Amino acid sequence: MASTRSTTNSSRKPRTAAATRPAAARRAPEPEPEEREDVTEAEAQEIEAEGHYVTAELCGEEVRIVPPSGWRLSWQRMLTQGLLDAFAEKVLHPDDFDFFIEIDPTAQEFQDFVQEAGERAGESLGKSGAPSRSGRPTRRR
Repeated sequence: MASTRSTTNSSRKPRTAAATRPAAARRAPEPEPEEREDVTEAEAQEIEAEGHYVTAELCGEEVRIVPPSGWRLSWQRMLTQGLLDAFAEKVLHPDDFDFFIEIDPTAQEFQDFVQEAGERAGESLGKSGAPSRSGRPTRRR
C-alpha cells in the first residue's frame, strides 16, 4: 500500500530569498561618493560641518559651534557622558577649539554657551526628555 503523504505544508509560508537575508542585505547599496578618496572620516565630518556654524558667547568671546541639529548621535553621547573636551572638539570650529582648551570653562559656562548656541540657531534645547515625576503619590495596591 502506498502512503498518501502530502508534500506541502499548508501552515508554512514559502520562504523567499528576501525573507532569509538579514535586513542589511536587503537594502540597496549606497552609491560611492565621487569626492576625494583621501579624506579621513574626521576630515569628512569637518567638511560637512564647514559653514554650518552659529556663534555664541563663551567666557566673553564669540565662539563658532555646529548648531545642535547638526550634532551626530555619537557627539551627543560624548556630551551626556561628560566627555566635554571630546565633544567640544567635534562641535567647535577647529580654530576655536584651542581657545576652548586655553580658557578651560566651567561646566556651567559651557552649558550656558551650548544653550545660547541652540537659541541663536532657533533650536531650543529645552529640558531633559525624561518623564517628569508627578507630585501625586502612587496608588498602593
